[in-house]
Amino acid sequence: MRTYERSKALFERAKGSLAGGVSSEFRKFNQPHALFYTHAQGARIVDADENEFLDFTLSQGPLILGHSHPEVLEKVHQASLEGQLYAAIHLREVELAERVQRIVPCAELVRFSLSGSEADHAALRVARYVTGKQKFIRFEGHYHGWFDNVAWGVGAPSLEAMGARDNPIALPWTGGLPDHSRDESILLPWNDLALVEKTLAARANEVCAIITEPVMCNSGCIEPVPGFLQGLRDLCTKYDIALIFDEVITGFRLSLGGAQAHYGITPDLAVFAKAMANGYPISALVGTKRWMQPIAEGKVVHAGTVNAGNPSVAAAMATLDVLERDQVHVRLHALGNRLKQGLIAAAQAAGQQVLVQSPGPMLHLAFTDLPYARDFRDTLKFDKAKNAKFIYEMQERGVRIIGRGLWYISAAHTEADIDHAVAVAAKVLKQL
Repeated sequence: MRTYERSKALFERAKGSLAGGVSSEFRKFNQPHALFYTHAQGARIVDADENEFLDFTLSQGPLILGHSHPEVLEKVHQASLEGQLYAAIHLREVELAERVQRIVPCAELVRFSLSGSEADHAALRVARYVTGKQKFIRFEGHYHGWFDNVAWGVGAPSLEAMGARDNPIALPWTGGLPDHSRDESILLPWNDLALVEKTLAARANEVCAIITEPVMCNSGCIEPVPGFLQGLRDLCTKYDIALIFDEVITGFRLSLGGAQAHYGITPDLAVFAKAMANGYPISALVGTKRWMQPIAEGKVVHAGTVNAGNPSVAAAMATLDVLERDQVHVRLHALGNRLKQGLIAAAQAAGQQVLVQSPGPMLHLAFTDLPYARDFRDTLKFDKAKNAKFIYEMQERGVRIIGRGLWYISAAHTEADIDHAVAVAAKVLKQL
């Protein structure tokens, strides 16, 4: 058994200065307690107790090239020597915007920010201005940042607490939310086009936008059912409202042009974030000229002192260089399929009922007898306790997975890494 005593001591120390001992709430939820890490390279990460892990968390996904990629670090170093932050425009950010224009279908204009939460916020502000309407449609279990108006319906303690499918209860994700922020959105189950159509037929005069993860990755890893994204596109066109893709996870991971290129559905606005820069802090709001013009004209204010800082922009340029030059996505999809098939075979050999869903470079394993999961409500039927045991036993054998059962694959992973992870999972599944 591994020991985590050094991490435990550091965590107790951290509680004396950091609120809760962490700088982001979900870092608490490791087993047996929050873990401290000291260094990482490629597909491996080492904790304070010198335990090494084959890493499939990749800092919640954005390390698409793996930890500390040398080309990214070199470009960041060079840019930092030139200047850290100008609070003014610089050539490298224009070059990055032109690059994004070329590879992302909807990106006729671009604005850079620091986080996905900010960019989502800006997208909704633009949609309100262009349409003159206030509410937006969002979906159960989808995550669009931690700001007040999107912090409803992100999670639920039980299926019963969520209410009826055609009239969901928008539960608060956190304390401290103003009551009126619940009323900014209309919450619906995902992958139910008929219900979206019915809702818009009755309430389109209130709705400025539909915002969605193109693949539901914050709760399971659930792809859109055939025709769903196209149906959303058609409805937004019909009612002249914005279709917003939150591509914080899918962007530059499913394909170079994001989920919109992968599925062939072009939104009006889209949000990309730190995967663009292999984990360095950056985000982008991109969209067609009609929807981005209010920002271009200064009618909708978008600002930020640290937007498009030199190091982050350099990291993004380097990351996109590698992704495009090395055709990384071909490998990511191949490795993802290898992992998926390996885990399915290992579960069958162990007599375990699991559901493995994946569009390729990210994957979710759940303990359930469901043949597939279609929406967030289905994920509440997963055996969470068994999943927690599985995750911990994998950790004890040196394989690090996100606690909710999500695996991310990077360019640093090899076929041997995938086969090793499957072999470890096979042993754990038999033990369970």
